[in-house]
Amino acid sequence: MASITVENYLKQIYKEQEKLGPGEHLISVGQVAATMGVAPGTATAMVKTLADAQLLSYEPRRGVWLTEPGTKLALQVVLRHRLAELFLVEVLGLDWSEVDAEAEELEHAISDKVLERIDAYLGHPTVDPHGHPIPQPSGQSLKQQDLTPLTDCPTEVPLRVAQVLDEDPDFLRYVGDHGLMPDQRIVVAPREPATDAVTLSTAECKSITLGATAAAKILVEFVDVN
Repeated sequence: MASITVENYLKQIYKEQEKLGPGEHLISVGQVAATMGVAPGTATAMVKTLADAQLLSYEPRRGVWLTEPGTKLALQVVLRHRLAELFLVEVLGLDWSEVDAEAEELEHAISDKVLERIDAYLGHPTVDPHGHPIPQPSGQSLKQQDLTPLTDCPTEVPLRVAQVLDEDPDFLRYVGDHGLMPDQRIVVAPREPATDAVTLSTAECKSITLGATAAAKILVEFVDVN
């Protein structure tokens, strides 16, 4: 059984790989160190250990990527984390802004048997409370949807909030207070080139203006109106 440290490294590398564009796969050791909150030397030593265990491939001065065994293990951790988040929100009634830290503890403790029961109880969900895809129990990742940040999306067309990237509690509370949670229908107003902001309206006709930094963390998709 992998240690908690190994699971955390693999999970974070997988999450960084999720952000990459088509054809990209390398994550720099500096990125690994930053996302783990450790010194570069510490990250390098762990990367070499994981490479020796054939859980990732490592090219010095270029970066790392998960091998098939590493990806499978990372997906199991991500699955436990995201199902735990949804269970905490849907069943225990915790706010979506506080479940990430709780799920960090649970992801290393939930057994396969309990995980299967949670998955079945929740109806085999495909996304967590923040809109992130939940891997399949078989170890296969769900195909990522074609999503667009609010900063780059078209204006004056129906859109749906699909995913919130930042799980910082303060940011999630801010987003939640404005109703910009997954499944919310919105329309983005024409942009003012002179302002670094995005203005949108919700299905309840509520007007909201977000700075570009905040708007870039909210991903949307087109709504089929037919």
